Amino acid sequence: MLKDNRRNSIYSSKGVRTLRDPSGELSNRKKMILKAIIEAHIELGEPVGSKYIMKNKNINYSSATIRNEMAELEEMGYLEQPHTSAGRIPSEAGYRFYVDSLIEGYDLTSKEIVDLKSSLARKQSELDNILNTAMQLASSMTNYTALAVKPKRHGFTVKKFSIVSVDDYDLVIVMVSSSGTVKTKNLRLDRAVSQKDAEKLSELLNRYLTGVMGKDITLNVIMQMEREMGEGEFLVSPVVKSIYEEMSADSGGELMFDGVNRLLSYPEFYDVDRLQDMLTLFEDKDDLLDVISDESEDAGSGGVKVFIGSENVVKTMDNSTLIFKPIVQGGKTVGAIGIIGPTRMDYSKVIAMINQLTVGISEIIGQSALLPEGKKAQGKPDVSDNSDAGKDKTDVPSGS
Repeated sequence: MLKDNRRNSIYSSKGVRTLRDPSGELSNRKKMILKAIIEAHIELGEPVGSKYIMKNKNINYSSATIRNEMAELEEMGYLEQPHTSAGRIPSEAGYRFYVDSLIEGYDLTSKEIVDLKSSLARKQSELDNILNTAMQLASSMTNYTALAVKPKRHGFTVKKFSIVSVDDYDLVIVMVSSSGTVKTKNLRLDRAVSQKDAEKLSELLNRYLTGVMGKDITLNVIMQMEREMGEGEFLVSPVVKSIYEEMSADSGGELMFDGVNRLLSYPEFYDVDRLQDMLTLFEDKDDLLDVISDESEDAGSGGVKVFIGSENVVKTMDNSTLIFKPIVQGGKTVGAIGIIGPTRMDYSKVIAMINQLTVGISEIIGQSALLPEGKKAQGKPDVSDNSDAGKDKTDVPSGS
């Protein structure tokens, strides 16, 4: 269903016509013709006319009937006509409807599945190596630019706190995160702190703040800790503030690319200015990393994310498509694999490939308890299982 939101609408502010039929309730004939035009355009890279559809796509309607339907699809916002005498090309709305409602599952060949299995199995030592291998496979097997992401962490929880007195006025707050990472924070106070107060505060921090995100630390909890600290209540506010700042900070995040030169294979990137904008995006990375990290944070969504044209938050990608899927292990997103290319993309094949890769990676990680990084993985992935847990209206379910 096409909705008036960031991903699924045509923005009137961009000067594009609002859909006359936002519900996407097209007749079966219109759906058949729209699907044929989109797939022909993906294949040819040129505007598609009614005669081509009639002769090459097994649609048993007259050329005049197809032309009339194409005109109505254009009026509804699903097709565009670049020139008066030319055929039609899909609009962003057309691509979105195709991805949401018309796309057929792409069956990987036996050779493609074997290549995926064997290539992933050879690189099962560390998450970085697995992501890098999967990214190279995705690029070579789709002929688009591929990306691999280790998402930014928007805060963390702590499983153990310790307060260490350096001297009467200086403390070190030691935090062991739930993933096992040790973080420290130095704090200088205006008043002397006794060893007894430092130990008491350590006890209270472990009682009230373990397993809690920084954003969930409440004023009531802080006031309760102050009451229990007695004369040492002055310690609570500055210490909790320091802990909150550390726990809430973004950390990590890495974005890698493979096959950037493949963009040159597509006429959509022949324009020098447009290509330069994309290369700058790949070089700077932060904008794209933020988008993928934010979208991957909700591990429960599970589906392939598809951003078409102006649905992309990053303005440079207004005429491109970004497809990626988070890799979830133990309820946490540990990475993502994706593809960037023109809006004229082989969506069916790309979505199938991304699904297979993420299933294989998840199985390797699951078999090896790969987190934290560096532990050896054992066994081979079975990428033939293309099941997917959960989806929302902006995601594409596995095997769609």
